[in-house]
Amino acid sequence: MGLTAVLVILGFGAAAASLFHWQIVRGEEMRTAAMDQSLRSTALPAMRGTIYDATGTKVLAQSASVWTVVLEPAFIAKDEDTRRLISSGLAPILELDEEELYQKTGKQDSYYEVIKRKVETETRDAVNQFLVDNHIDSGIRLIDDYKRYYPYGRVASNILGFTGMDGNGLEGLELYYDDELSGTPGRMVSARNGWNLDMPFEKEQMVPAENGNDLVLTIDETVQSILKKYLAEGIEKYQVKNGAVAIMMDVKTGGVIGLSTSPDYDPNDPFTVLDERMLLEIEALPDDEQDEAYSAALNRQWRNKAVADTYIPGSVFKMCVGSMGLEEGVIEEASQWTCTGGMHFEGMKDDISCWKSGGHGTTTFREGLCNSCNPWFMHVGDLLGAQTFAKYREAFGFTEKTGIDLPGESYSIYHSVDALGPVELACEAFGQNFTITPVQMITACCAVANGGYLVRPHVVDRIVDQEGNIVKTADTTYRRQVISEKTASTITDILRQNAESGTADGGYVAGYRVCGKTGTSEKVDKHNEDPTKHMEYIASYCGFAPAEDPQYALLVFFDEPGGDDVENSAFTGGNKVAGPIFSKIMEEVLPYLGVDAQYTEEEYEQLDLVSPSVTGKTLEEAYDLLESMGLSYSIIGSEEEGTTITAQIPESGANVPKGGKVVLYTEGYSEDSTLVEVPDFADYDLANASYLANINGLQISVKGASDSTVSLQSIDPGTKVKLGTVITLTFADGTITDGHSVELNE
Repeated sequence: MGLTAVLVILGFGAAAASLFHWQIVRGEEMRTAAMDQSLRSTALPAMRGTIYDATGTKVLAQSASVWTVVLEPAFIAKDEDTRRLISSGLAPILELDEEELYQKTGKQDSYYEVIKRKVETETRDAVNQFLVDNHIDSGIRLIDDYKRYYPYGRVASNILGFTGMDGNGLEGLELYYDDELSGTPGRMVSARNGWNLDMPFEKEQMVPAENGNDLVLTIDETVQSILKKYLAEGIEKYQVKNGAVAIMMDVKTGGVIGLSTSPDYDPNDPFTVLDERMLLEIEALPDDEQDEAYSAALNRQWRNKAVADTYIPGSVFKMCVGSMGLEEGVIEEASQWTCTGGMHFEGMKDDISCWKSGGHGTTTFREGLCNSCNPWFMHVGDLLGAQTFAKYREAFGFTEKTGIDLPGESYSIYHSVDALGPVELACEAFGQNFTITPVQMITACCAVANGGYLVRPHVVDRIVDQEGNIVKTADTTYRRQVISEKTASTITDILRQNAESGTADGGYVAGYRVCGKTGTSEKVDKHNEDPTKHMEYIASYCGFAPAEDPQYALLVFFDEPGGDDVENSAFTGGNKVAGPIFSKIMEEVLPYLGVDAQYTEEEYEQLDLVSPSVTGKTLEEAYDLLESMGLSYSIIGSEEEGTTITAQIPESGANVPKGGKVVLYTEGYSEDSTLVEVPDFADYDLANASYLANINGLQISVKGASDSTVSLQSIDPGTKVKLGTVITLTFADGTITDGHSVELNE
């Protein structure tokens, strides 16, 4: 009995100690392990929020249903026939390697092997049909997932960005607002018994996913497309080598209406380089260097050049320096100063010159700004002094990031106050030898346009949840007042005159009283790397409209226009290159945005007419209608009385110049006899362009400042067109309006 008692005590004591150890000491650990062993948890993806344009109706980015194909090898690992059947059947459907898939089916301890992600509906249906046809009810699962689509392709790609395979944002708004767009994934938990079989349905629990919030942008898709269209036109026309930028902003709210950059990409296929020039450069490299170059090209096309890159602003910066001088009272609008063609600084071998050889002579400040006279602004910088100049430079936002809601915004590079010696101050005063981001420049321009207030640039107007409730709206309050309304009004009026008859006449738009300033900045830092090469330029135009109530500002710049032969290129100046593109954008965008044109009598007299519809009428009926509109006509084909017109050029609804001609066809077109070749109008003045068009049987429509020379033509030289076709010619002064500068020191 004693021995039995001892054995019982020892036995039960050991059992009690063991129970205490496993249930008390390690109880929580064991419960967790048991739960993990008996439960299977599957993530349920949340649908990513939709991105809309400013209208709230156009979808720029959205998620649509796709599926993930999952293999459950533990259910089929011991069934050789099923493994072979699944491998041979699914491999071609999913475009997988059959042998690799077969190896995955043999993992006995795995219940979750992803074999294909982002499967579209067609492929999903093929997988389901295969499973039904072969009576396979375990081992393969299809899990709901989502894939990102960008309906407008390359439009706004550098704003929107893209997502990775896991659905997380990698660039653009997709990255910046990733938390807001992502939502919260759900989870489905199901129980399994000791034999690893599913337990009854009531053991399954599901936590639904919470879909992400939507973004409504300030970007208008129509405006964005217009910017993209004309930026591409300028790049091709002016042989631009290093990309371009166009930004349009609401001057009162800071909302970005459009932002287009080049190079760009298709966010539906972001890992394909689309820029042909970059592809040619990659192909020219040795094979072992191409992969690295391709990666660099991808990063370059993903970069938002308007935000992540800096550039030398050139003479567009003079609108800010002029504002500084007027605000401080060191100059007045009528203040006079004499430009002799350059200024000499101690320690420098050469003078810092004016773009006009011999100088502009004695002019007022208004004339100096309209002439874009570099020495005039070096004089303003000297009057301001380094401390005051630096104070306003900071006030205009050039020494800090703007805080725009896009990733990768760069810092500017400029001289500190202590480093602003006489030469450095002189160069910065006319826009050289420091770098800023394009978004900083357009923001400062808005301050001049809106009465002197620095805005907060942004591309997202509001964040909306899935029930339509507004979660957050953009902050449109002003950051600070930089200059007075009086100063802003004075600069605005000078810039209006500059666009009408000054060095910025390339941006003139009839009926809209555009205010504009050009820039032709030298890429001194690049030139200093290899002085044997010719200087490269950035051609820009920055302005706003309408002058009496500014609403929208626009910055356009082209990085290295002129092609490989920049020395002999006529296309390097800001007014000649960026001005006409600025004008075309404004002419199309302002009416769309509801800004009404108000023509002067002179502008109204020069407006084109709309070609009437005379096709199907008799010759006599057409004569009467055309003569009543002041249009002449010519006939190709039969001229017998009562003959019916079969076609006309310009066609009905197209523009035709006042006093122009409509060509009437009575026997249809004859390609051999009625097609003419479009001549090259580049650099012709109005009189000679009109003569050239006339002798070729063509007509011209005039845009821009007609007292300048042709910078753009609507139909390329050499194109075959029908007799009487109207060619739109854009006129702009080609003068380069920036002078010598010195090396930039950070």
